[in-house]
Amino acid sequence: MTDTERLFADITTFIFDYDGVMTDGTVYISPEGLDLRTSNVKDGYALQLAVKLGYNVAVISGALCNTITPRLKRLGLSDIFVGVPNKVVKLEEYMDKKALRPEQVLFMGDDIPDYRAMQMAGLPAAPADAAPEIKSISRYVCRQGGGRGCVREVIELALKAQGRWFTEEAHTW
Repeated sequence: MTDTERLFADITTFIFDYDGVMTDGTVYISPEGLDLRTSNVKDGYALQLAVKLGYNVAVISGALCNTITPRLKRLGLSDIFVGVPNKVVKLEEYMDKKALRPEQVLFMGDDIPDYRAMQMAGLPAAPADAAPEIKSISRYVCRQGGGRGCVREVIELALKAQGRWFTEEAHTW
């Protein structure tokens, strides 16, 4: 087993920030005043596969945007927390509710509001374009940037380390 495989071997739970992780951080404003973001289809595939395989998958975001939740629900996520002012409090509640140990949890963030919550996870991870402070506490820094496949990258690494990546469930959406 490689060092990377060992790093991901015990992960049962993926927790992601939204803006800057599932998106590239760009926010487009429609003429109607809606905040619009782009997301990566490969990230979406990996998210729905992780949910289908029984992993805990959650989003904890400070953003308040009406387009975040519908997309994540279509991918099968039910643990979606938006408009969260203190991610540490929400993460503590989530870990208690699910009876999670830190070594089971990967938390991916990209900027200062994620810092303290990431320190609670056994595997803090960051997109390639995360803030330097976030990279400095990350045990894994992705090759891909936010909104460019970093979510897929960490899910794929965990599933491969656990022998669950290219299974029968992977061939359906």
